[in-house]
Amino acid sequence: MRIAINTRLLLKDKLEGIGWFTYENLKRITIAHPEHQFFFLFDRTPHQDFVFSENVTPIVLFPQARHPVLYYIWFQFSVTKALKSVNADLFISTDGYISLSTKVKTLNVFHDLNFEHYPQDVPSFERWYYRTFFPKFAHKADRIATVSEYSKQDIIDLYNVPEDKIDVVYNGANEIYEPVDEKKKKETRYKLADGQPYFYFIGSLHPRKNLGNLFKAFDIYRKSDNKLTTKLVITGARKWWTKEIEEIYRSMEFRNDVVFTGRLDLENIKDAMGSALALTYVSYFEGFGIPIVEAFKCGTPVITSNVTSMPEIAGNAALTVDPFNPTDIASAMLQITNDENLRNQLIKDGHIRSKEFTWDKSAERLWNSIRKLM
Repeated sequence: MRIAINTRLLLKDKLEGIGWFTYENLKRITIAHPEHQFFFLFDRTPHQDFVFSENVTPIVLFPQARHPVLYYIWFQFSVTKALKSVNADLFISTDGYISLSTKVKTLNVFHDLNFEHYPQDVPSFERWYYRTFFPKFAHKADRIATVSEYSKQDIIDLYNVPEDKIDVVYNGANEIYEPVDEKKKKETRYKLADGQPYFYFIGSLHPRKNLGNLFKAFDIYRKSDNKLTTKLVITGARKWWTKEIEEIYRSMEFRNDVVFTGRLDLENIKDAMGSALALTYVSYFEGFGIPIVEAFKCGTPVITSNVTSMPEIAGNAALTVDPFNPTDIASAMLQITNDENLRNQLIKDGHIRSKEFTWDKSAERLWNSIRKLM
């Protein structure tokens, strides 16, 4: 078969959640299926690392699709034309956007519908585009894959999509994530936190990541015991940093103990994650939450939210909290700090839980979804 795939989020050194899903799954699928020809559709010159095998042909389409108007042009015109040009039998999109004007069978991957639940967190023009077109994309697609049972039910409920049209394809975690030794932990703590223990957050600094309540919780936690020296380390770009987040941060009593690393490469993320007292991943909306699994693989205890997909992914291997209640988050931070037996049990349970979420399993599930359209 001739399979065309939207790969515009494969960006060298800038892979985030959807980019990693695309990279890890397509790397495995294209190599495992040399009998098929794959056409990767980029909106800029791709890095050679993303041409995984001889059966992959990269195609650059214009314009660069990073704005609602450009999304529309790229998907409805450039992609449609490319699908005809390569005589595609199947089109796969890993980021939810598809062509509404093609007759080629389409598999669409939806990661979450956060913009339907928290529209105020999305710029107005983007919000209009998502809420106008994503219901159309859901109904146009011949099949949908999504990354959790929570997201599957959300698509069914909000867009009235038949249940049997949707397949769950869980994310995995990069193979680089593993526990770090005590020497590396000590080095990393000196590098990031002046040698002190620290809680860790990684992700885009977006409102739904709930940094405001995490900052409030950290203040409550530190005020609870004047002997505490624990810091809070934040990894991620400030692309979505808002005035509200800034005001909360500026009002913190212990803001000097909050460390911003910006973006880090994978090796440094692994060290930062593996050296943390715990991951504090208390978003108020996630379609999956890859850092939860990354922390499990690193042997790092996890504090995460009790809403949307996060309890599904965490299982019994994390402390779950009310993300809207900073006191509840702070209480979990204190538990982690003071109870070594709890930390050890969470590490043990997390190791077991991590085996449920691998990129090999993800690629197998995605390929099974693809096969239903062949």
